[in-house]
Amino acid sequence: MNDLLPQAYLLGLIALLGIAAVVVGRQILRVRSDELAMARLGGNDKASSPPRDVTTLYELASVQLRKRLYGEAQVNLKQALKLADAEKAPAEARALMENALGFTLAAQNKYAAAVRHYRAALRAKSDYPVAINNLAFALEKQAKPDEARSLYEQVLQLEASNKTARKRLSILERRSGQDPGGKAS
Repeated sequence: MNDLLPQAYLLGLIALLGIAAVVVGRQILRVRSDELAMARLGGNDKASSPPRDVTTLYELASVQLRKRLYGEAQVNLKQALKLADAEKAPAEARALMENALGFTLAAQNKYAAAVRHYRAALRAKSDYPVAINNLAFALEKQAKPDEARSLYEQVLQLEASNKTARKRLSILERRSGQDPGGKAS
């Protein structure tokens, strides 16, 4: 009986270390993958010429967003949008880039500018739930809860199972003193 406790302790410790090793290993692989992508796309080397096509600029900006390099991502997304305008890119591609640029600005707490880009994304593709969610969140940050609530409800009409919209709508309703059923407390 006394020998069981140290064995259980060691097995628990080994299991905990194994889980930690897997988590750290996955993070290392993710960072390595992002670094390789940046090198391939020309984002690490200042001496090389920057990418000149929309797809590469968008991919590079996406990697930079994952790495939280918001300033660099913002520059690349603006260049990608200029090229997309010149090349008459499809509306859906423009919506993706405008939404990503809005996200970049929101991450830097520039909510007014982010709102403009989210609205531009929605002009390009009106039924884009991610952009609507992002716009609603930015409006929340600008203390416009009624507009945000309306947008979250719009997302739920498009995607009834959208967890983000459901959660944020619930938070807004609690703040305003309503229960999720819409009745005042």
